[in-house]
Amino acid sequence: MPPGRLGAPLRGQQENRACLGLEDPSGLALARGPCPALPCPSRAGREAQWQRGPGRGLAQAHGPGGACRVVSGVGVAWGPGSAAAAAGEGAGLPLSLSLSLSVLQEKPRDAPAAPRRPAPPPPAPLGGRGGRRRRRKEEEGGGRRMAAAARVKRLAVTLMDATTDKDPLVHEQIFSALCYLGEAEPEEVLNTCEEYLRQHDKLAYPHRVIILRAMEAVVRSSVSRMDKTAAKAVISVASNEMTKSKDVLVEWQQAASNVLVAVGRRFINTVMEEVLTKFQPGVLPHYFVVRTFASLSVANVFGMVPFLPSVLGTMLPMLGMAKQDSMKIVFCFALQNFSESIQEYLANLDQAPDPTVRRDTFSRETFSAYEVLFYNWLQSREAKLRLAVVEALGPMSPLLPSEKLEEQLPRLVPGLLGLYRRPAEAYCVSKSLCQILEAAVNIGSRTLDTQLDPLLHALQAQISVPPDSSVPVQLKNHNEVLRCFTVLAASFPDRLLAFLLPKLETGNERTRVGALAILRQIINSAPSQMEAKKPFVLSAMRLPLQDHSHKVKRALVQVISAMAHHGYLEQPGGEAMTEFLVRQCALPAGEPPQLPRRQSLETEDLTDGHIRSISVNTLLLISTTIDRMSEVLWPSLLAFVTPVHLTGALTPLCRSLVYLAAKKQEKGLKDFQLHYDAQANLPSACALLSRLLVVASQPYGGEGRGAAALGLLSVLPLHVHPALWGKKLPQLVEHLEANTRATLCQEEWEDTLLKFLQETLVTVPDSSWAGRLAMEMCQQLNSYNNSSVEKNFLYKCVGTALAACADRDLVGKLLQELLETARYQEEAEREGLACCLGLCAVAYLDETLAKLELFVKSDVFRKSAGLFSIFKDRSDHEVEKVKGTLILCYGFVARYAPSELVLARIDTHILRNILLYFNTKVLGIKVETKDLSLKLSLIQSIGMVSQAISNSTQSGDFTFSHKAELVSQMMDFIKAEPLDSLRTPVRQRAMATCVYLVFLEPPLSEGEAAELLDTCLSGVLALPEAEALMLEEERKETLWRDTLGALKDLLKALLQRCLTPRGLQAVFERLGPWIKSSKEHERERAVEVAAVVLQFYREKLNVSTVVPFYNLGLLVALFSPRCTDSLARTRWHAIDCVRTLLCIQLCYEGFSRDHRDESVEKLSSLKLGLQDPDVNTLFQACCTIARVIAKRLPPDQLLSLLLAMLEGLADPDRNCSRAAAVMINSILKERGAVLLEKVPEILAVVRAKLQEVDEEHVRKAAQQTVYILASQHRAAVVASLLGNPLPLDSWTGTMWRALAADPALAAQVLELLLEKINRDVPYKENKSFLRGSHAERVATPLPLSATCALQELLSVPESGPAVAGLFGELFVALLLRVSCTVGVQPPRNLPAKERKSLSRGQPPRTLDPCSSAVETLKAMLTQGGSGMVAKAVTEAGGWELLPTLERHHEGVALLASAMAKHAGPKLSPIVKGLAPMLNSIYDSQRVTTTAFFAELLKSNVVNDLVLLESMMDNMTARQRDPCTAVRMLALRGLGNMALGSPGKVRQHSTQLLASMVNGLDDKDDPRDAVALEAMGSLSRLLPFAEERDVRSMLLHLAIRIRPFFDNERPELRQSSIVLFGNLTKFSAGSCEDAFFEQILNGLVTLLLHLQDPKPEVIKACKFALRLCGPSMGCPMLCDMFQNHLHEHRSLHYGEFLNDVCRHLMQNYPDTVQRLIATNLFYFKSNWADIRAAAPMFVGFLVLHVGREHCQQLDLDELLAALTVLLKDPVTVVRVKVAETLGRLVRIA
Repeated sequence: MPPGRLGAPLRGQQENRACLGLEDPSGLALARGPCPALPCPSRAGREAQWQRGPGRGLAQAHGPGGACRVVSGVGVAWGPGSAAAAAGEGAGLPLSLSLSLSVLQEKPRDAPAAPRRPAPPPPAPLGGRGGRRRRRKEEEGGGRRMAAAARVKRLAVTLMDATTDKDPLVHEQIFSALCYLGEAEPEEVLNTCEEYLRQHDKLAYPHRVIILRAMEAVVRSSVSRMDKTAAKAVISVASNEMTKSKDVLVEWQQAASNVLVAVGRRFINTVMEEVLTKFQPGVLPHYFVVRTFASLSVANVFGMVPFLPSVLGTMLPMLGMAKQDSMKIVFCFALQNFSESIQEYLANLDQAPDPTVRRDTFSRETFSAYEVLFYNWLQSREAKLRLAVVEALGPMSPLLPSEKLEEQLPRLVPGLLGLYRRPAEAYCVSKSLCQILEAAVNIGSRTLDTQLDPLLHALQAQISVPPDSSVPVQLKNHNEVLRCFTVLAASFPDRLLAFLLPKLETGNERTRVGALAILRQIINSAPSQMEAKKPFVLSAMRLPLQDHSHKVKRALVQVISAMAHHGYLEQPGGEAMTEFLVRQCALPAGEPPQLPRRQSLETEDLTDGHIRSISVNTLLLISTTIDRMSEVLWPSLLAFVTPVHLTGALTPLCRSLVYLAAKKQEKGLKDFQLHYDAQANLPSACALLSRLLVVASQPYGGEGRGAAALGLLSVLPLHVHPALWGKKLPQLVEHLEANTRATLCQEEWEDTLLKFLQETLVTVPDSSWAGRLAMEMCQQLNSYNNSSVEKNFLYKCVGTALAACADRDLVGKLLQELLETARYQEEAEREGLACCLGLCAVAYLDETLAKLELFVKSDVFRKSAGLFSIFKDRSDHEVEKVKGTLILCYGFVARYAPSELVLARIDTHILRNILLYFNTKVLGIKVETKDLSLKLSLIQSIGMVSQAISNSTQSGDFTFSHKAELVSQMMDFIKAEPLDSLRTPVRQRAMATCVYLVFLEPPLSEGEAAELLDTCLSGVLALPEAEALMLEEERKETLWRDTLGALKDLLKALLQRCLTPRGLQAVFERLGPWIKSSKEHERERAVEVAAVVLQFYREKLNVSTVVPFYNLGLLVALFSPRCTDSLARTRWHAIDCVRTLLCIQLCYEGFSRDHRDESVEKLSSLKLGLQDPDVNTLFQACCTIARVIAKRLPPDQLLSLLLAMLEGLADPDRNCSRAAAVMINSILKERGAVLLEKVPEILAVVRAKLQEVDEEHVRKAAQQTVYILASQHRAAVVASLLGNPLPLDSWTGTMWRALAADPALAAQVLELLLEKINRDVPYKENKSFLRGSHAERVATPLPLSATCALQELLSVPESGPAVAGLFGELFVALLLRVSCTVGVQPPRNLPAKERKSLSRGQPPRTLDPCSSAVETLKAMLTQGGSGMVAKAVTEAGGWELLPTLERHHEGVALLASAMAKHAGPKLSPIVKGLAPMLNSIYDSQRVTTTAFFAELLKSNVVNDLVLLESMMDNMTARQRDPCTAVRMLALRGLGNMALGSPGKVRQHSTQLLASMVNGLDDKDDPRDAVALEAMGSLSRLLPFAEERDVRSMLLHLAIRIRPFFDNERPELRQSSIVLFGNLTKFSAGSCEDAFFEQILNGLVTLLLHLQDPKPEVIKACKFALRLCGPSMGCPMLCDMFQNHLHEHRSLHYGEFLNDVCRHLMQNYPDTVQRLIATNLFYFKSNWADIRAAAPMFVGFLVLHVGREHCQQLDLDELLAALTVLLKDPVTVVRVKVAETLGRLVRIA
């Protein structure tokens, strides 16, 4: 039976307030005497009192005479709690019956401190052997239980001793561990905690808090299983802890109070008995005693409420005794909680134990408390106390007697309202006030009516202060005040509106916003009361609708939303609300900035964007979610579509209308049909079409209003035009959805809309409809004065409508109106008007021309053009704008008019007037116009006229007499533009117009064409770089791109008029100087233009006969050096130019245009390399280009090519100058050189010349000279060059590199240099006194100089064949040279001649003998055909390792590996040359050779070359070498056989394994380097060795490597663990049991080292454990190792270890003591992570060990070790120890 809650208020308390309570065995019973004289209690009561002993009650009840003594006239009534049911206390029974049962069931053992009656004698013992055996078992069981309890106690004590730790993490883990102990043994842990707290009275309270928190947690988890004895003990200690200190120590005493509350959830009677002893009448209680009462009333409502009458009775006299504010506050808190609990009890009487309880039971006490709080404490100056009082008064008010509440309201309400003066208390005041108002309304208070006016004013003042959303209490106060208005609206709607509506008319923003917020609240919360008030509310909204404040607007939108939901907008005046909402939707649609989530509603900067966003959402919401609004909004919303000032609202308007229309269509055609004439406010069909088309012209503005407008059109076909639109409009919408603002072509989109309009007009059967539409459009023009783009499109729509209109008179009338009313100052309008007339001319050409001429003759134009009237009526600019517009009109007329009609009117009607209006004359003198718009209008019009002529079918017979004049005019425009900037499109448009003019007859003369070319080239190419053009970024890029494109088009047009080599030459005569310009950007532009021109020439070329391309050489010479220009784009375009020229030559030679010459096509492949080239790439490119040119160039043009290229040596770009030299040398490759007799002198002069002139072609010439000399006198040249000083300067290096040009010569020189290197000793040892006793090694000069010379020779690619022939000798010599120069210093004394040369020349290079040898070796490999070797070593970082003393052998290994992989066939001579070096006198050479051989053994190539046996013998012999490094490398080599020749390992396994074991036992190895190598090599050899050989030494190896598992060096730990895993593979068979013991010995180590600080050790442990798994005989454990221990996956160590321990204990429970003992060893590990893992390991073992094996464990030893570790300096270790201590409960 679940625990019930028992209790009820005492009856008859008016007769007797003082009474005595006695407790029964399972709860506290109530006894109350009816007589005022307080007679002696009943017999049961006396017996209970005797058992309890003196001093245990609240009121000491009896003296010797049995009379009750009453303290302060007030007794205490104790009530039963929720624990009664669990103890059989008659749960759910009426209080009187419950009391009787409790008294009858009372037992002495419930009071532990009371004296007991003599116990009855025990039963007689059973006789016989069975009885003795049973007693013995009981005694043994009791002993075990006592021992277990002692162990649990010790664990808990150990944990509690550790609470003195200073780390919060340790505190939390101790808390968790105590909780874990408590889950297993709650009673013992609680007893231990209670005892510990009593014994350690001096323990600081922060540590006591941890224990108390643990006790609370244990009680919460086990309260249902607790017996009363344990509960009493816990209650007693918690009570003592709570009241031990008279001072208030919140953390400590709150923890103790929480324990009492936790116990009180079941043992409410026992808790109350204890706490009530500290709650004596007349004595002010402890702060936390009262607070505990309050918490209990919340935690156990049904159990606590029955106690409240007596508690209140005792508390009320104490209220006057409280002098400190803190006590007053806690009393208020208790009264608040008591009142809330009582209300909850009363609200759930159907679930309460005693449903007879009524509110009146508590009314008297509540009123008494109310009087103290309201009349005394509320007047305090202490804010906290006032708040506590206010918070209590609210819940108390429903419990007051109705007549008292009515009586107190006139004082209570003003009293609370007065507290609003303190803003910090506002929320509490509002909350309590709302509760008081609810209580008053519930009793039907009449007094409240008299308090209404001040109440409303106070509440309105609160609501008018905007809350700060960053302060939650302000938001809560705001909501509570609104709740107050909700309460008042239900009873006083008229008074509330009479107060509220005038507030809407005030001009104060805060007042108006607050009134609107209240209005929204009552509209939503009191709909029935407000139903009849709708007209008054709507009438009062007129003034707020005119407010411009953003805050008021937002509040209005929110009110309108509420009104829409409750039917206000359907009333007269509701249309004003709708209009206001639409106007807010039309506010600027800029993206509203995202306000912070926590920002004051008062200080937030609301913008139009915010208001619009709210309004749009509201409009869409009410139109789509409120069914009744469809009748209100359809079709009235259409009236808001046409006003231009509401453009911003079009998107939501259209979407709402589309939804409403669809909804109407569902109901039927009758509801959907519109009658424009009958509804005066609706726009006409023409107006709607005009407006929506204009809106659709800018489709992505205003959140996609174009698609919305078209969508609205698509649902209005019945009202405008049904046939065409149903098909076209969805296509237009799809087109918009498939594009974006960036991808949609605006011009094409407008043309599509105009075409749609034209098709609509054509298909309309009503002939007058186009005229009406045109008139409507003309009427709407002025509406778009502030939107030039949309007005421009509307002009086009007007032109389209006029062209479709059948009424000529109407067309003429409208054209005249358009010309007279246009705003000529606006550029877009001028172009729109011109386009309108042009479109009209499609059908009315002559009428349009006539209207233009008539307009010129009209008074309007004359007034504008008069000389003197200019200054009177209009400005000069305005006149120019009118003229420009007329010029544009003629241009558009020419463009759009039918081609068969316009040609005859070009000269007479169109061009004559254009020139007339442009050429202004004053007093007969032509005045040059400076108006930009007039210039652009003329340029645009001339272009359209020229284009119209070209498009005419009769253009071939038409001679354009004004062509030269117009071309000259365009050139004047270009020349007038500033050369330092690009601000206007004049250049671009003028050149574009010239393109059209060039194609017209008659053709330009050569002089005119040249002048046009020069003008345009200088006007564009000479402009500054794009960054300096002083334009906006986006416009700059577009304008520049268009301008350059116009220049290219013009050059192509000029060339097309003369598509011959002569015409091409004429173009490049003008373009050539720009190609050679000293400015990079000019060259880039010129070459780009040239590439386009040449490609155009090739595409248009049509060779009918084979003719010579006479200027090919000159043009190739112009572009080929540019292939190395400093700018990449210039290089690319130059390559294209050369290729195109050669392709043109092929065409002239008779090949077809699509013919592909292999050599010419190679040029295109050079472009990628020229993107970011180095010098080598440029050189190769030049050579390639030169070879192609030499192959394809006709012989007769070779001279001109060379002459032109020689001129190129002086090119301002140095790269191009060098390219010219390279190309000249490539073309003249076969020429010889002159030999000189005196080699040393010649070489000295050559070197001097190289120092004087730093030019590429000079260096090339010098190298050629050196090469010729060396081919005849190689020994002399070599000797002379070796005499040059070290380090080699660049000039000497250049001369050395010349000797590599010819392979035969290079081979001979290499042999001479090898002889110099090998003949002398590599270094000399010098002892210096200053440097101590260590000898310094200094390189000898001759081998060093020869090495440097080799480096220079081998840096030349041509030396490759020679190097290949001497590869083995060079490799051995240079490798040994590297070996012998590691750590060797360069010579200290340089020759005197070197100092002299260095003083004149460039600074010397740094000279390091070893680095020089390394670089030489690298170059030798590259030139010897083993570039992949050098590359592989570079990628592996081997070259950096070779010069280092410590890691030289690693670099050698990398080199050997690369050789084996990429140059295997070359190894035989190298091995033969290196083998004798194993016995060298130099240690360095032995180390290098051994390292090289060791790495070679890793590759199968030694087996293929039959070198394995000899090399293995050599490695075995090196095990006795005195050098440790050699011995280590020898073992590595033997181990590498497993990788290179695994098939041979089995054959030699005995020898190999013996070598490894000897390495493990190496005694002269203090750093274990040899042992480390032996273990690594052994791991590699094991998979291929004979199993019997391995098994014979398996245990020896396992035991030998075990100490390395915990070595300080991570590489030793890793290698030994990996080897152990590999040895596991051989454990099957006879060794299985013995090796299993080794696995168990190492298992803990391997698992703990999964937390090793080194990742590589962790990987090794995972590997070893995966291999050990199958040998452990536990499939589950094996699967865990295989599935979780992946090398590259992270491991949740705690969960993994937990699972491992579970499986270990399930399968190997006997090993628990052994495993724990091993873990104890690691408690002293040097690594903190392992010290933390070891106790965790122990904890998991203990967690999973079986009960039968727990006795194997020595808990004392464990505790001792863990206690020591609990003082570890690392926090995580202490945390894990505390966690493990909690788990030891299983073995306690």
